[in-house]
Amino acid sequence: MRKTKFLEKFLVAFFILVAFKIIAMIAQWSQAALENAAASIFKFIFVACLSVILIILLQNKEKDPLPPTHKKYGDRGVPLDSSLFDRLKSMYEDIAEKHIQNNEYRKAAVVYMNLLKDYYRAAKTLENGGFYNEAAAIYLKKLSNKADAANCYVFAKQYDKAITLYKELQQKEKVGDLYTIIDDRENALLFYQMVVDDYLASFQMISASKIYRHKMDMPDEAQKTLLRGWEENHDPLNCLQQYFANIADVKKLGHEIQQIYSRTPSEKKIIYLEAMKQEFKKSPELQIPTRNIAYEIVAEKVKTRSEIVNELKHFNPDDEVILKDISRYKTGRNKMFRN
Repeated sequence: MRKTKFLEKFLVAFFILVAFKIIAMIAQWSQAALENAAASIFKFIFVACLSVILIILLQNKEKDPLPPTHKKYGDRGVPLDSSLFDRLKSMYEDIAEKHIQNNEYRKAAVVYMNLLKDYYRAAKTLENGGFYNEAAAIYLKKLSNKADAANCYVFAKQYDKAITLYKELQQKEKVGDLYTIIDDRENALLFYQMVVDDYLASFQMISASKIYRHKMDMPDEAQKTLLRGWEENHDPLNCLQQYFANIADVKKLGHEIQQIYSRTPSEKKIIYLEAMKQEFKKSPELQIPTRNIAYEIVAEKVKTRSEIVNELKHFNPDDEVILKDISRYKTGRNKMFRN
């Protein structure tokens, strides 16, 4: 590097001297013959050009002694042979690993960060060692990784910093969770409601109901959301089943089954029948009302969907007579179609 700078300075000085020499020779034209002066100038310029070419060639050689593909640089910008570079890297890796084995996570992180320039492993090493604030700083400053930084701040119980990052990342539910941890109920509900609104906008009724029930402690709103999903045909079967699953009292559940069925339009009764299969198994008290509903639906739909009679076996699992009746019905219907 020093040789290159020296050659550059020498080249500048050389051109200045050449310029002065030419001026001096021109000044002598009045004292010597014109032909002699011109010949001297030509010789001098020729020699100067050769000198410049040699200096340029030497400068290029100093600047690029090795092909670019063979260059490696150390931590201070010193060119290294590729094999030497690999050996140094392996040595640094071993040093870092030994520090980790000795629970010297900070020392290992220094090796990863300053010698290997591996910022992610440096941050991860600090995180694994429990140095969450230092890890978060590397995630942010060196990697621009707000998600991992926020996670570290949570472990460090730096909730305000984590909330700020999660807001920037638009992770509203996590913001609500952290406000809940620091007992800021008002802000927690505000962000949970944003999550619910997002779910409702995409008709994810079950997800919205879970936020209402488990995060906001609003079970009535959860049930209303599920009932809306059923009525508006947004994943209706799952919404209906989840609605029934949230009712622990068997008598109340039986009442709700009857009430919702009374409002169910004909085109959705097949779906309702599917839901009754699950409710039938829950309690002996529910078997009679769910079986009766099943019979009504089958009777209503059998003319257009003869295969629906097969559903009766789910409501009479131990009744061999009903199974025979179903078999006879199917056989008789098949004969009718053949005739």
